[in-house]
Amino acid sequence: MAAITIPTTHTLRTINPRTRPWLLTLRHFSPTPFSLSSSISAASISTAEEEENSEQHPSTPSNSPPKPSNKNASFYPKRGQTLELVCETLAFKAKGVCKVPETGFVLMCDRALPGERFLGRVTRKKGSYAEVAKVKTLSPHHDAVDAPCEYASYCGGCKTQSLSYEAQLKYKEQQVWEIMLHVGKFSDAQPDFLSITKPIIPCANQFHYRNKMEFSFSNQRWIPQELWEEEQGSVNDYALGLHAPGFFDKILNINKCLLQSEPADAFLLAVQDCWRDQSLGLSPYNVHTHAGFLKHLVIRTGRDVQSGKPEIMVNFVTSAYKPELLEPLVEKVSAITEVTSIVNNINTSVGSTSVGEKEHVLYGKATIAEVLRGLTFQISANSFFQTNTQQAEVLYGLIEDVAGLRGDGSEIVLDLFCGTGTIGLTLARRAKHVYGYEVVPQAIADARRNADLNGICNATFVQGDLNKIDENFGKNFPRPDVVISDPNRPGMHMKLIKFLLKLKAPRIVYVSCNPATCARDLDYLCHGSVEQKIKGCYKLRSIQPVDMFPHTPHIECVCLLDLND
Repeated sequence: MAAITIPTTHTLRTINPRTRPWLLTLRHFSPTPFSLSSSISAASISTAEEEENSEQHPSTPSNSPPKPSNKNASFYPKRGQTLELVCETLAFKAKGVCKVPETGFVLMCDRALPGERFLGRVTRKKGSYAEVAKVKTLSPHHDAVDAPCEYASYCGGCKTQSLSYEAQLKYKEQQVWEIMLHVGKFSDAQPDFLSITKPIIPCANQFHYRNKMEFSFSNQRWIPQELWEEEQGSVNDYALGLHAPGFFDKILNINKCLLQSEPADAFLLAVQDCWRDQSLGLSPYNVHTHAGFLKHLVIRTGRDVQSGKPEIMVNFVTSAYKPELLEPLVEKVSAITEVTSIVNNINTSVGSTSVGEKEHVLYGKATIAEVLRGLTFQISANSFFQTNTQQAEVLYGLIEDVAGLRGDGSEIVLDLFCGTGTIGLTLARRAKHVYGYEVVPQAIADARRNADLNGICNATFVQGDLNKIDENFGKNFPRPDVVISDPNRPGMHMKLIKFLLKLKAPRIVYVSCNPATCARDLDYLCHGSVEQKIKGCYKLRSIQPVDMFPHTPHIECVCLLDLND
C-alpha cells in the first residue's frame, strides 16, 4: 500500500465580518430560505434520532423524475427514484443541500459537497424535504482535495475530508449564521449583527488532534461494496473499528485513524495484530444475541507533567469481569512505552455505551495527566475532558475573555454542566468563588481532585441533575455575577432556562457543541416564549464559532449574553 502523505501546513484565508460577502448574500441563496433552514435546523435539534440507511429500504429506481402537474405544485420524489442533482451548499451535520430543478423541492444528501453534480437515489421523505443517497459522481465539487485517509470514503466520521479546510471553515460559519437567524430568530437587519457573529476560529492542527477515540468490537464486519470482491476471502467477520454509516451492528475494520494521536495509532495496530488469535479465546460482542466478551476499546492520550511525553490510557470495555482472558493482551500492549494505564470497564447491559458499572485497573495507574491553561488535570477512563487539547486552550482562553471577570477576586461564577471542572478551575484564579454542577458522580470526583491538585480552594463542585432542578435550586450559593453554561448536545432543559431568567445574572457565557439547540436556548433567553410563558431578559452580544474538529460537521460556539438594562 502506498504511503499516505498528510499535509502539515495550510494556507488559510482570513475571514472577518467586513470581508465575508458570501454572508451578505445568504438571504438570496434560496427562493425559500427560511422554510429550508428552519426545517433542517429544527430537525437537527433532535439528536437522538438514528440516521436510516438507504440500503435497508431497497426499491426499484427510476431514471427520471415525473413532471409535476402544475408549476406551483411541490414535487415529492418517490423512494427509490434516481435523480441528477447539483449540491448547492452544506447544511448542519454536513449534509449537502440540493433541489429538484423543476420545482425547487429540497433534497439532502450525505457526502455531497458544494458544486458536485451527481446521481442520487431517494431514500425517504422527512417533513419538508427528502433524503437521497449518492449513487455516482458526475462532476466533482468545488475546492476538492485528495483525502489522505484510506477510509475517508467509507467511515462516518470525516465526512468533509475531501473538501479543502478553508471551504470547511466557510460552510461551518455559514451554518451558524443561518441557524441563528432561523432558529434563534435573530435578525440580520440588526445594524450590529455582522459584528455580533464573529469569524470562525480555525484549528491549527487538522490531523492527529483527538486525545480520545472509541472503537467497537463486532462479529459483523462491514465491507464497502466496491471492496467486496477483494475482501470476501477474509478469514473471519471479526472487526475492530468504527460503525459503518447507518448501521448500529456493523463495524468498519480500521488499522489507523488520522484524527487520533500517532502513539494511539501505534497502539491500535498492536491490538489489531493479536486480538483475533483463536488461542486467546476472545470473542467480540454480538449486539443481536448479546453473547461475546469484548465490547469497546477506548484509547486516551495525555502527557506526563514533568517530561511532556505522551501517556496512553487503554480501556477495554467487556461484558463480564474475566481478567484472565485479557491477560495476554495486557502483557503485549503494556510493553509499548507510552502505555501507562490499562483499565477494564465492565458493562453488563445490552446497550452500546462504553461506560461500565465497575472499573478495574489491570496495569499501571488509574488516571493520566494533561496540562491545560497552566493547570494540571488527572483524567480517569470515564471522565469528560475536551477531546482536542490544543484547541481547548484556545476555547478556554476565549471563554475567560468573554466572561470579563475583573480579576480582583470579588465575583461569583456559576459553572453549569461543569464536567471535571476544567472551565471553572481556569476561571477560579480571577474569581471569589466558583460553584460547579454536574450529573456524573465520577466527573465531580475528578473536579474535586483537580482542584486539590492545583491548590484551588475557592471552587465547590456539586453532583446533581440540571434537568431535574426544583424551586430549591439556587438557595445554596450566592447570586452569581457570571453564569457559564456548557450543556451537551440536547441543550438546556426548560426548567433550567426558567431558573436563569428568574436568577437574572448580569452575564451568561453559553458554550455549545450544537448550534441548533444553542440557537433555540438563546431565543428563549433573549426573546422569551408565549407558549412557555417566559419573558426574555438578555441581549446577545457575540457569537464566536470555533472549529474544534476539522473534517467533521461538529461546530463549537461561545456566546455572550448580557442582562438587559
